[in-house]
This record gives sequence, structure tokens and C-alpha cells, in this order.
Amino acid sequence: MISAFEGINLYTKDTAALAAFYSAVLGIPVPFEGFGNSDGAKIGFAGGLPGIIIWDEHKWDKLTTGVVNLVFSCSSLDETYAELKARGLDCEPPVTMEYGGREMNFKDPDGNSITLLEGAY
Repeated sequence: MISAFEGINLYTKDTAALAAFYSAVLGIPVPFEGFGNSDGAKIGFAGGLPGIIIWDEHKWDKLTTGVVNLVFSCSSLDETYAELKARGLDCEPPVTMEYGGREMNFKDPDGNSITLLEGAY
């Protein structure tokens, strides 16, 4: 039976560029780059924890279907917003949601939706 959640697969035309966006712009570590020629990379906060696995869609086919929205937590959305704007990210300021948490939404270079969250659900 299922024993653990490993991660989410994203398929892209440029694995190195998408991994660099998550690493250089958003500051998320890349604990694994493998299979040579940037065929795959895992972004996450530790190698043994779930993460986002990025694959070269030319080699591995594009298997993603449906809508993807990646959600990350942060301690201060205002500070994160200012830092991301300084890094050149085109995004709108955070907003307070009706459930009480604060969110900031934008897209990665491949069009996948990203939500940054401050506060619990």
C-alpha cells in the first residue's frame, strides 16, 4: 500500500531554467539534479522530504494533466513580496483572504500557479 507522499511532477521544455526560477528567484533549495543534461531536478527543503520534481518533457513526455497550484508557506508575506519584486518577479501584493490567512498568487515561467501563504487555513 501507499506509504508516503513523494512529491509533484512538473514537465517543462527547459528543466534547468525552471529549476533556476524556483531556486534563484523563490529561494527554494535544489537537493537533487540528476540523470545528466538536466533531465530532472527535485526542488524542496530536504532530499528525503516531498518536493517538486521537474522533468524534461521532450525526453519523458508531458504527463501533467489538469490544473496545478503549488502552495508554499512563508512567515512574512510583506517581506517576501518586497524580496521577490527586487529579484524581478512580476506579481501583485499580498491580500487577506476571507478565511483569515494572507495570500500572494503568481505564475512560474511555464504558467503553473503558485500561492504563497501566511497564516493557517
